[in-house]
Amino acid sequence: MDQLLSPGLYIVATPIGNLGDITLRAIEVLRGAAAIACEDTRVTGKLLNHLGIDTRMVRYDDHASDTDRERLLTRIAQEPVALVSDAGTPLISDPGYRLVRTARERGLPVTSIPGASAATVALTLCGLPSDRFLFAGFLPPKSKGRKDVLRELGNVAATLIFYETGPRLCDSLADLAETLPGRDVAVARELTKRFEECRTGSAEELASHYRTHPPKGEIVLMIGPPGEKVIGAAEADAMLLSELAAHKASQAAARVAKATGLDRKALYARALELK
Repeated sequence: MDQLLSPGLYIVATPIGNLGDITLRAIEVLRGAAAIACEDTRVTGKLLNHLGIDTRMVRYDDHASDTDRERLLTRIAQEPVALVSDAGTPLISDPGYRLVRTARERGLPVTSIPGASAATVALTLCGLPSDRFLFAGFLPPKSKGRKDVLRELGNVAATLIFYETGPRLCDSLADLAETLPGRDVAVARELTKRFEECRTGSAEELASHYRTHPPKGEIVLMIGPPGEKVIGAAEADAMLLSELAAHKASQAAARVAKATGLDRKALYARALELK
């Protein structure tokens, strides 16, 4: 480096797959830091070995205690410390939020070194609207929790982005098909790696594919915004009738309104007529 790093916290994005995606600035910071705080020293160690960097690593993950954080903050006040996650941009569904918040509260310098993020890479590949998007982290592991989150966010006028695991993908797609029918959906996996894939279609189509082709690797699940598909009266009636088989008119109207963006009061009036 041309000059030494000043004391402070340096948030460094690392590759999500292809090691060639590391930036020159990230390399300089990792080489010039007094220590690198990381989730798993084995994972970060592979990257550092590839880059020929021997900076000392210290573990900082979701299980870090208040004492661990205070110890790291003391170092940050005195010397440059880099923060990395196992892959991608730190803090994006990764540890670091409390560390950054406390550092800023104490007036310690915080610098972010931009780079790869699976959420934005997937969004650029999938062909869904990208002018507005909402990243919502990992979906809950249980069906009820997933459906609650999908209903909560279903009317947001933006592409929804979630992280998901291979074993849970088909169950999440099934819940999505039930909760937000008719949406455009995309699944991206193994991003920047040899077997990179971005597959689009309905939730039902994608669930069918991945039931016969069990997915591996880290997965990004994306859902198109509401209003892309016009819901006709006949289709709305069919959805209401389906919901009325198991719910009261008010509940059926609310569920169809969530899924379609149609007016809840009008749906309720129609549900009463159908019932």
